[in-house]
Amino acid sequence: MAPYHLLSSPANALRGDITIPGDKSISHRAIMLGAIAEGITTVNGFLDGEDCLATLRAFQAMGVAIEGPIGQRVVIHGVGKYGLKKPDSVIDCGNSGTTMRLLTGLLAAQSFDTELTGDASLLKRPMDRVSRPLHQMGAEVMTTDGKPPLSIRGGKALQGITYEMPEASAQVKSCLLLAGLYAAGETRIIEPGLTRDHTERMLTAFSYPIQKSDNTVVINAASQCQGTDIIVPGDISSAAFFIVAATLVPGSELFIRNVGMNPTRTGVIQILQKMGADITIINKRLCGEELVADLFVKHAPLEGIDIPAAMVPLAIDEFPVLFVAASCAKGQTLLHGAKELRCKESDRIGVMATGLQALGIEVQTFEDGIFINGGTLQGGVVDSHHDHRIAMAFAVAGSVAQDSVTIKDCANVATSFPTFVKTANDVKLAILEINND
Repeated sequence: MAPYHLLSSPANALRGDITIPGDKSISHRAIMLGAIAEGITTVNGFLDGEDCLATLRAFQAMGVAIEGPIGQRVVIHGVGKYGLKKPDSVIDCGNSGTTMRLLTGLLAAQSFDTELTGDASLLKRPMDRVSRPLHQMGAEVMTTDGKPPLSIRGGKALQGITYEMPEASAQVKSCLLLAGLYAAGETRIIEPGLTRDHTERMLTAFSYPIQKSDNTVVINAASQCQGTDIIVPGDISSAAFFIVAATLVPGSELFIRNVGMNPTRTGVIQILQKMGADITIINKRLCGEELVADLFVKHAPLEGIDIPAAMVPLAIDEFPVLFVAASCAKGQTLLHGAKELRCKESDRIGVMATGLQALGIEVQTFEDGIFINGGTLQGGVVDSHHDHRIAMAFAVAGSVAQDSVTIKDCANVATSFPTFVKTANDVKLAILEINND
């Protein structure tokens, strides 16, 4: 991806009726389970961003025939649970932590050795959180000082375990569920708090039985995934940028259609409504195993709040743009219990704090959170640190700042929202791409 900056200028009222690209988390999982299913799986609404394409290419490298994406449609010719083949070379996960962590669980149970690597950002992200419980299951996963690249030794007979997760993480849970598809006995995962449950819902869609109760999910190796048809709803994490922009820009009225409303993902809406946002949920419906709705968002003044720690896993990917909302709110916003934000594509607490301070906002950081004193965003220059959600969050900030905001190094926006700039300008945001060639 060629490097480029974004220039975001103050916007007038947002108007429009938009559809957001497909959910990234669901798209990843549809490829993974479709690949090891028996029969053909068709995925409509697939997110053809770089992260999900990294997952798609990984399974093609292991002998899975995958057609597309063409018009966000993918057809996967499943090879069955034991049909994957040793790739000819190292699997490159790009910028995608989801690809690497979930693949590690799946590959730990295969008969062949594999190696996983990624870009400079991914090579800094912690992987011992998945390698440790996998070792307890009998897997052999070698990290590089707890980080990628990873070497996974095949031919290991995995045993089911009961694992009490030390911290809430949907990626760790999903990694262990995928390993549990192959492990002898039961794999029982106990969560300390609610996290997104797309893997559990996707397993159900592929006719694979699991047991769920309260904070526990149980799986065993006795079944097979069956090919199916999947419809991927719009990604609420991508919708969040437009929800916040429409909330902040005076006079705005915006429809956002077909947004995934999985209850483990709607923390961003609940937090914004607690701050005073005017978000109406329309036409709530079930799409396969996932809840979907349309959203109508109108401008509303916001008040700073103390964000409950229980909301953190339900909004973990949306905090960069929520911090922008807090910067424009009256009063103070306080967040604790979000140490996980320091282990994303960037240190999202530190990077957002530095950028907001550069735009004139009073910010204090903690190891597990942030304090933001709402004020008036000024223009300026900020660095996204190659983090797609940081880049898009500051693009929203520019729409309500006193002057234009330049966001550096935004190429990774393509990992989750390749059409972000076009969609933004369609609803009357004023964002320009500035190529660095």
